[in-house]
Amino acid sequence: MIVLDSSVLIAWHNDRDAHHKAATSTMGKVAAGKWGEALLPEYVFLETVTVVAARRGLSAAGEVARVILGARDVEFVPCSPYFGRALDVFRTQRGTELSFADSAIVAIARDRGAAHVATFDDDFRAVRGLAVVPA
Repeated sequence: MIVLDSSVLIAWHNDRDAHHKAATSTMGKVAAGKWGEALLPEYVFLETVTVVAARRGLSAAGEVARVILGARDVEFVPCSPYFGRALDVFRTQRGTELSFADSAIVAIARDRGAAHVATFDDDFRAVRGLAVVPA
């Protein structure tokens, strides 16, 4: 199982992003089921469409939202049930600077048994039990 981070989704949808090629390759592998089920935390969706709207406009953000939410190989995960656990991860982290949304990724991964996170955020490399994709 793999949890998606906004850095990969943003790069995947922006061909001008420095990580676009790696993100496209990673998302192709996600779609093929290489890591099993893909999880999309609600907070990651919010971050993704907000950044795309700021960088490329509301129309592009709406299209990204449509594509992501319409993906059959991705499970949308509401974050309200994970709020307390995300807050615990956020407050107790050592040696990382995870955002609250990133802390929710960790909480969801631990709860759902996900061993991978698709991200370009190096802070995830210090999270025990999570392998970063692309490596």
